[in-house]
Amino acid sequence: MSTGSASTSSGLPLSGIRVLDLSRVLAGPWCGMVLGDFGAEVIKLEHPERGDDTRDWGLRVGKTETAYFNSVNRNKRSVTLDLQTKDGQKIARDLALQCDVVIQNFKFGGVEKMGLGYEQLKAIKPDIIYCSVSGYDRSGPEAARPGYDLVIQGEAGLMAMNGTAEQPPLKFGVAAVDLFTGMYAAQAVLAALFERQKTGKGKHIEMALFDCGLMITAYYGLEALLMEKDPLRYGNAHPSIVPYGVFDAEDGPLVITVGNNKQFERFLPRGDRSP
Repeated sequence: MSTGSASTSSGLPLSGIRVLDLSRVLAGPWCGMVLGDFGAEVIKLEHPERGDDTRDWGLRVGKTETAYFNSVNRNKRSVTLDLQTKDGQKIARDLALQCDVVIQNFKFGGVEKMGLGYEQLKAIKPDIIYCSVSGYDRSGPEAARPGYDLVIQGEAGLMAMNGTAEQPPLKFGVAAVDLFTGMYAAQAVLAALFERQKTGKGKHIEMALFDCGLMITAYYGLEALLMEKDPLRYGNAHPSIVPYGVFDAEDGPLVITVGNNKQFERFLPRGDRSP
């Protein structure tokens, strides 16, 4: 089973770096894809019968792929392996020994049962860079809770700030928490690779969806803390800048974004300006 989209990485920044991608669905695979885009060789391990869950999600592309799967798994080579068997686990460990980076998003404690946890791989490859993607802080009271993008969007306050004031809480159009978590994870892996060049030591990266969901609230989150209440929801408008939003025109919706006073002076018809 293969993505059929692995590309030549010669000349790219991560050329020569090998990644073992044990993750599935979105956040972990997005991290692996970003590293592949930078030139790393990414080996994706999938279940021998069903493959990654997203091979069955959305519009089909051929017999084994979908638009969803392809959108997060380009520049990878897929290998089917049953990690519930001793033989499969041994092959995975042997592959890890030949890799610089391992990415996994198994349920809490599950990867250790397969002998593929960070401490277990570090014992045989001390300079391994190991990225664990989970729903919540792996050392906190919610460590064992499964993480789902929509749940995190609700808990982190993202749904409460999305949409217009008269609407109920509204989720983002895409799985924004998963996507940001995957990108933050890729950034952390890049930093760990850079540090390893100086120290020769590996690193365990722990990336939680909830933490990344809070990060996405950005200035809205800080305003909520300052006001001690939820900020208003403005939909397609901007809370601080006018005009900045979607406006109805004769031939359809029109987006107008005016970011500062100088732009406003140039935007406003000359006859409507104050003397």
